[in-house]
Amino acid sequence: MFGNLSDRLAQTFKNLRTKGKLTPADIDTTLREIRRALLEADVALEVVKTFVSAVRERALGDEVNKALNPAQQIVQIVNEELIAILGGDARRIQFAKNPPTVIMLAGLQGSGKTTLAGKLAKWLKDQNQTPLLVAADLQRPNAVNQLQVLGERTGVPVFAPEPGNGLGNPVKVAKEAIKFATQKQYSVVLVDTAGRLGIDEDMMQQARDIRDAVNPDEVLFVIDAMVGQDAVNVAKAFEDGVGISGVVLTKLDGDSRGGAALSVASVTGKPILFSSTGEGLDAFEPFYPDRMASRILDMGDVLSLIEQAQRAFDAEDAAKMAEKLAKNSFTLDDFLDQMQQMRKMGSMKAMLALMPGAGAMREQLDNFDEKEIDRTEAIIRSMTPGERRDTKILNGSRRLRIARGSGMTVTDVNSLVNRFEQAAKMMKTMSKGGIPQGMPGMPAGMQGMGMGGFGGGKSKAKDKKKGSKSGNPAKRAAEEAARLSGEKPSDGSAPAGSAFGL
Repeated sequence: MFGNLSDRLAQTFKNLRTKGKLTPADIDTTLREIRRALLEADVALEVVKTFVSAVRERALGDEVNKALNPAQQIVQIVNEELIAILGGDARRIQFAKNPPTVIMLAGLQGSGKTTLAGKLAKWLKDQNQTPLLVAADLQRPNAVNQLQVLGERTGVPVFAPEPGNGLGNPVKVAKEAIKFATQKQYSVVLVDTAGRLGIDEDMMQQARDIRDAVNPDEVLFVIDAMVGQDAVNVAKAFEDGVGISGVVLTKLDGDSRGGAALSVASVTGKPILFSSTGEGLDAFEPFYPDRMASRILDMGDVLSLIEQAQRAFDAEDAAKMAEKLAKNSFTLDDFLDQMQQMRKMGSMKAMLALMPGAGAMREQLDNFDEKEIDRTEAIIRSMTPGERRDTKILNGSRRLRIARGSGMTVTDVNSLVNRFEQAAKMMKTMSKGGIPQGMPGMPAGMQGMGMGGFGGGKSKAKDKKKGSKSGNPAKRAAEEAARLSGEKPSDGSAPAGSAFGL
């Protein structure tokens, strides 16, 4: 979502790094570019003015003048001020001392409110809470049915005494839900209310009536991050009309300019508690202003990546894998297990985007084909157990059989085997504390499935014509590199650093 803003800021800071000392004119030029970048990203004008003013005051002070590296100091100031307008410190849900904790969801129609109710319920369940979903949106067609389907998928019960579709009293449903939750000892009640079309006073009154009836501990305003500057007006209207305690951003995976995320928290003074980053029920995470600021400045979000890995990977399995690596017994079966565990972390493209410097690889990320993993898995599953344990027994006839069984080509199989052998060597080096050639800081499994993949490189991006005529992609890359450098490759494998198709 923040791709254009990140690119503009990165270019601005790149121009700063060529200067050993910053003059007031340099700072003015930089701030002018930052201001344009924020306005183009649809950030509210009053937020932009406050932000630029704060950065200017600090940039012209001794904080920068006495710094050894003024350019880095400016980047740090911008990072800290971005964190400030995104809400400062992260805040979590305030749970009631006496359960159940009542959370009311409000927002415009089409903001993804009902889907978010399901995601929040699943997240709470994973936090060892016992949530109850309440279908109080009786206005939108099939809203009750949609919530019931989400409840089945997440394993969370749904309180829905009325069919909806314009029938029933939502205030009565909300009241009865609190009594039901208290009797059944549910710890959290999520009340999904009807969305509004713009600023509809009748529907706003209904939201106030529900709020007064259930006395919620949290009133979360759900807003579509792609709305743009109008998000500020909508947020103000809900704050004045209903009163909100926090904000939830949806559709952060969209391709719009994302100014809503940078405006709402600053204008309303209410913290952003959660963000939804995709259509899946797992595409939901707590909002951390400092991490979001790092993503915008293309410094990555390694902490979120680590948390995803901790949820997906089993510590005992990881210890066994480390032992296998140390003994040089890493097989394609082990690689397949790792690949399946990584799938639990979510989209590969989304994970790679969290790496520092991902902005420089945006074109490759956009062209990355998620189905590459499926093709790799198909090739491995077409092998016998013996072939997975020892790739050296893969002669021509075996490779042809595997290619036919997986619906791929012999070239794809050769590519997988060659790159896997390179990966095994690299991972063995890492297990012994060495620094392998390749991309520093990226897990080997991710590199293997990254731009180009293990499965024959069927990326959406079209490859440029190579000078080599070899049918083996790894060998062809080695020959081409040797041709360009005037050297002869030591063997038929890919050159160092290209074992992962990067």
